[in-house]
Amino acid sequence: NLYLLEYTGGKLHIPTISTAKSVELIKAAKSKGLQVTCSVSVHHLVLTDACLTTFDTRYKVTPPLRNEFDRQALIAGVLDGTIDCITSDHNPMDIEHKKMEFDLAKNGTIGLESAFSALMTVLPVEIIVQKLTSARLIFNLIQPEIKEGAAANITLFTTDNDWVFSKESILSKSKNSAFLGCEMKGNVVGVFNNNKLIING
Repeated sequence: NLYLLEYTGGKLHIPTISTAKSVELIKAAKSKGLQVTCSVSVHHLVLTDACLTTFDTRYKVTPPLRNEFDRQALIAGVLDGTIDCITSDHNPMDIEHKKMEFDLAKNGTIGLESAFSALMTVLPVEIIVQKLTSARLIFNLIQPEIKEGAAANITLFTTDNDWVFSKESILSKSKNSAFLGCEMKGNVVGVFNNNKLIING
């Protein structure tokens, strides 16, 4: 795809990269001036294929979890700007598609409720906020502003408490989270949107 982009011109967004080689290729393409952007999922920044030794289908995702070398390369790619945005890659699944043999189970993990706190274990908060919101710029969506007279669209969060993600943390009907049992840092406290303040808990 990068070779085609170089040949034809235009813009290209590559979603959910997961390997050191992908980071290397995209970094090289950007250095040539190609208009390419990319994203990485939260679980590829936090987890590795070491989780797969248990054959727990919560860790069966697309693309698959990679090794520690790849994970560190992805984090470096986020920090140096090669990777433009981070996604939750939220993919709810009913229990019938997950509680079965590993090779038959469907791919996917939920990620909305754990995204911020999981990222807080591997990245600075300023980078997290930037990378979770930068897709708006890539896809020319309206960028909310915090200023007098503007419609408030705000997420409220803390950054200093440590806790463990459990099924009790999940409000979604789907419980297929790869982060169950994982240590987290910080919390999303609530949101202000559409003239409503909603506080968690």
